[in-house]
Amino acid sequence: MVKKKVVWDTKAYLQLEKEHKYIKKKSVIAANKVRKSIRDTAKSLELHSGIFSLDRFKKNNDGNYRAFEKYSYRVTYKVKETQIIILRVRHTSRMPLEY
Repeated sequence: MVKKKVVWDTKAYLQLEKEHKYIKKKSVIAANKVRKSIRDTAKSLELHSGIFSLDRFKKNNDGNYRAFEKYSYRVTYKVKETQIIILRVRHTSRMPLEY
């Protein structure tokens, strides 16, 4: 089993921080819990990148785009040969984007 490095796209990182800031207005504990859970799940992809389903919103998905959900946030990532790139963090109540 090959360990792959998890890399956060700048846009995805900023999306996560924006959501953290929003939740923090109501509860610091909840905000930290959500952010930690998403980061921990992303980190776990280093050894198990294929554990989550293919991203159903990716047009013509070649099998490299996957997604997982945590606390009503959908996290999209791309599996490359040596990296996992976290592409997007989006609340599930928002209209999904096809890309």
